[in-house]
Amino acid sequence: MIRRNPRGDMPVVHESAFVDPTAILCGRVIVNGNVFIGPYAVIRVDEVDAEGHMEAIVIGAHSNIQDGVVIHSRSGAAVTIGERTSIAHRAIVHGPCTVGDGVFIGFNSVLFNCAVGEGCVVEHNAVVDGRDLPPGFCVPSTQRIGPRTDLAAIPKVTADAFEFSEDVVRTNNSLVQGYKRLEGEF
Repeated sequence: MIRRNPRGDMPVVHESAFVDPTAILCGRVIVNGNVFIGPYAVIRVDEVDAEGHMEAIVIGAHSNIQDGVVIHSRSGAAVTIGERTSIAHRAIVHGPCTVGDGVFIGFNSVLFNCAVGEGCVVEHNAVVDGRDLPPGFCVPSTQRIGPRTDLAAIPKVTADAFEFSEDVVRTNNSLVQGYKRLEGEF
């Protein structure tokens, strides 16, 4: 469902993107080309800051926002999802937040008030809250990364993790094409 927010802003979705009919996009959402947005995802821009301003949530080209993902922001802060990035099932990305290109965010993970650098992997059930991750880091499953986390203790992304992330992007890019062909059927 594509709908306006209380201020009247409407999402802008590139014609080559696929948004599942059960997903909700509300307000200043910008979806770039060849993006897959799965069932029951919610991407909502409706809060303003103290001066009445709000920034957009931008989803970069060739990215995928999978089933049940929630992307929102407090007080009008920006959220940017890079290109070729995968946000897996039921993850939460709450702004202010920037997620770089070629990033994989695992199932049930939570990002808040952070920047995740290019090529990072945040494995399932992990939390990144108030701490920026430089490019190429891998947050292990169930880990919590906070403002005082020593990044020297965080491993770098392995070749296997990188290949897995790239495979998820390839798979979801092909889903965009398949679902676009079926769009009139459901």
